[in-house]
Amino acid sequence: MYIQYTMDQLFLPMDLETDIPENHLVRVVNEAVHRLSDSIFSAAYPGGGRHSYHPKMLTKIIIYAYTQRIYSSRQIAKAVRENIMFMWLAARQQPDFRTINRFRSERMKEVLETVFTHVLELLVQEQYVSLDHYFLDGTKLEANANRYTFVWKKAVVKHQAKLQEKVHTLFQAIEEAENDEDALHTRTDLPELGEASALTADKLEQAVQQLEKKLLEKPKDKTLKKAVCQLRKDLLPRLQKYEYQLQTAGERNSYSKTDPDATFMRMKEDHMRNGQLKPGYNVQIGTENQFVLGYSVHQRPTDTKCLKPHLNHLEETLGQRPKTIIADAGYGSEENYSYLEEQNIQAIVKYGTYHKEKTRAFRQAIGKVDNWSYNETSDTWTCAAGQTLPFRYESRTMTESGYTIQTRHYRSEDCSQCPLKATCTKAQGDREIAVSLTYMRQKNEMRERLRSEEGYMLSVRRMVEPESVFGQIKNNRGFRRFLLRGLQKVSLEVGWLCLAHNLLKKATIAEKRKRDQAG
Repeated sequence: MYIQYTMDQLFLPMDLETDIPENHLVRVVNEAVHRLSDSIFSAAYPGGGRHSYHPKMLTKIIIYAYTQRIYSSRQIAKAVRENIMFMWLAARQQPDFRTINRFRSERMKEVLETVFTHVLELLVQEQYVSLDHYFLDGTKLEANANRYTFVWKKAVVKHQAKLQEKVHTLFQAIEEAENDEDALHTRTDLPELGEASALTADKLEQAVQQLEKKLLEKPKDKTLKKAVCQLRKDLLPRLQKYEYQLQTAGERNSYSKTDPDATFMRMKEDHMRNGQLKPGYNVQIGTENQFVLGYSVHQRPTDTKCLKPHLNHLEETLGQRPKTIIADAGYGSEENYSYLEEQNIQAIVKYGTYHKEKTRAFRQAIGKVDNWSYNETSDTWTCAAGQTLPFRYESRTMTESGYTIQTRHYRSEDCSQCPLKATCTKAQGDREIAVSLTYMRQKNEMRERLRSEEGYMLSVRRMVEPESVFGQIKNNRGFRRFLLRGLQKVSLEVGWLCLAHNLLKKATIAEKRKRDQAG
């Protein structure tokens, strides 16, 4: 009546591999990691102590876990005990969650990029990617930090200036009190603080120590005693805190107290729909055929300033730069164009006004410099009304990275009688424009490149390259918030995600190739 069911009987075969389908994803992960050399992982293990779990085994279970939307180290350890796929990868070994978490966030910090590069070489050998085209884009992922533990640099600077003024006012009060008793003694004993803006915590510490010595000589001086107490318990600790906050922020405008490496950014996933800033990181990836070729994590919210450090990091890991870069308008700037020219990299990178230039309103706007004509011989511009704007002077500005932008300024002779002035400008005087001729040349060249057949095809293809990868990671695999804290550990998380994505993509394409060959 029933199929025989006996839990006490031993069944053969006992090998778990017999229960795993031939084309299963877990086999792809196992094969890719198994082909790596053991010497790659030697940097993660200096030696000594008890024997460790094999790094290949731990690498396999973590990558496979990320393909299955399992990111918690406790959940990975649970799967190793209960899931047959994980049990096969681990050869029935059972590392605990501490071992798994320590391996992925500490042990692999010097090794993961090497593993990623070697897996990428396997993909190149099997002709999944060619490294000819590099589609670059970025996305913001929320940090593992409290959303309301923000520190704003401007507020810290403002509070620091107020505190410095308060300290100077306090020392002036002490000096006035001392003058009433002994003016000469005061001038020689009171510490020199200098300007309020130059007051540091170290200088204030030295000044407080001098006042404390003076207080030992005059223990009944209530004014001095009160001032020393206020300085030691309130003002000095606050000044030290402000200096620490400014040092932590660095060039950033903000950071989170629970994850100081995270910067507050505006996220697309705004559940409150009020433009609220959240602590996060800017993740940059480059793809080809929807495989991740390179990745980097940045603390800047804008993509423009991430291109140079991302490509420099890519060269360090891959040993080469891509032949062609394709990116959206978020990367279009004079500094980035000049950098790509210096590196002899062909760029298909839109600039900010590329799509606006195609609209009728933009082409008919008489106040737009883009619609004027430029005479290179006389170095003059001619506006829509026929007025000539000769060159006046040149200014130079330097970016944070040290790049110099040369801006040439032009001004018309007389716009008072021009019938188009109200439409052209809101300025009271004559029309003045500031133009970077280098940027103008770069935009003209990029416009022609984008309108070519190859440029158009690559720019359209860009829409389905990195965007699809981000959609897979954030929507399909549900990774929208980092689990670890700190820039280094977050970079490791992105590396694990990219490894998992590449092997998952490889398994999908390999299965499709087999079906096509069979059909």
